[in-house]
Amino acid sequence: MLNRILSGDYPRSRPLTALLLIIVTCLVLGPFLFDGIRAFSTLSMICVFIMVVAAYDLMLGYTHIVSFAHTMFFGIGAYGVAMAIESMGNSSGAILVGLAGALAVSFALSLLLGLLSLRVKAIFFALVTLAVAFAFLSLVTQLYHVTGGEDGMRVRVPRELGPAFRPFEAPLPGIDLPTLLKGLLTQPWNLVQVWNEATFEFRFSGRNVMYYVLVAMATGVFLFLLRLVNSPFGRVLQAIRENEFRAEALGYRTVVYRTAVVILAALVATLAGAGFALINRYVNPENTLNFELMVFILLMCVIGGMGTLYGAIVGSALFLLAQNYLQDLLGWVGQFTAGIPVVENLLGADHWLLWFGLLFVLSVYFFPAGVVGQLRIWSLRRRNRQSPPSSGPEAEPLSQT
Repeated sequence: MLNRILSGDYPRSRPLTALLLIIVTCLVLGPFLFDGIRAFSTLSMICVFIMVVAAYDLMLGYTHIVSFAHTMFFGIGAYGVAMAIESMGNSSGAILVGLAGALAVSFALSLLLGLLSLRVKAIFFALVTLAVAFAFLSLVTQLYHVTGGEDGMRVRVPRELGPAFRPFEAPLPGIDLPTLLKGLLTQPWNLVQVWNEATFEFRFSGRNVMYYVLVAMATGVFLFLLRLVNSPFGRVLQAIRENEFRAEALGYRTVVYRTAVVILAALVATLAGAGFALINRYVNPENTLNFELMVFILLMCVIGGMGTLYGAIVGSALFLLAQNYLQDLLGWVGQFTAGIPVVENLLGADHWLLWFGLLFVLSVYFFPAGVVGQLRIWSLRRRNRQSPPSSGPEAEPLSQT
């Protein structure tokens, strides 16, 4: 059963399996394990970017297509839903119409970009997609009466997806995992007080419903892409990545496959953008179409490991956790380094961007194949060292003449 779900593509590393289980458990049980809006927002963004990064990895990691227009399709999905709700009202029908329209626009634009790869390849294709993305960003910014310009648009979600909707009357229990771990580290002798401080109650609302819709979307997209890359279609993509000329010599129409990958990645990014609009309830060019967001997607893909798909889960989780909580971690560490002039300055919460960049450099240095790829390499080396030598007929010595 598990073999069919994962399409035979297991993590192939015990540390990686443990890491994935921790991330998946935190995502599935997130509202019950983390208290507060900030944690809820972080978990939601991890689900969104798992889809975005997995789709980008399908292009970059499996086909070696470098595109900077990925955020354009993400923004099309977000603005498509927002504009449909603005004009048709906050109903599920408006969401479906907006999503369908956004998917149609993304399909047409991605088809044009895919066909463009007939004449323009490699870095020149990347530059063309960059120009298209900036042109679309400028268009959205200028059409103030339609898109809200730089002010953006507020997304009025249906009542079933909002905080006013309560499917359960009674509050549900939860355990704030960070508070529990912090209490066990600082006050291990006072377990009762630590437990009381960690437990909380929350009311399951429509926002939680939307969160689990995102979890279901991320799970479905990931398993679909995992099945795709382990199918004959995925094998052709990997052949194109290794040597496109040889793939053409074998009879494969590489342009068709490259175009199909660009279209598929665009549609997944559009779907993720629609989910982002519904969970964030506000879209603007900065949080959907900004080039900085494209750089973040690329960093998540590199940190997790290109050409693995599991890297989308690990890279998105590690990057967003560092982005949202590294400053708090430095502030907590700074309590113990107060009074030490140089160390207090370096570990100050204001310098979190410095440590954020340093962590990225260290991750690339120690994990050149990404976290997922490097853990798989280490596990393979360990298995090779532990496996006994193959038993076979001993080689006869060469006769000397």
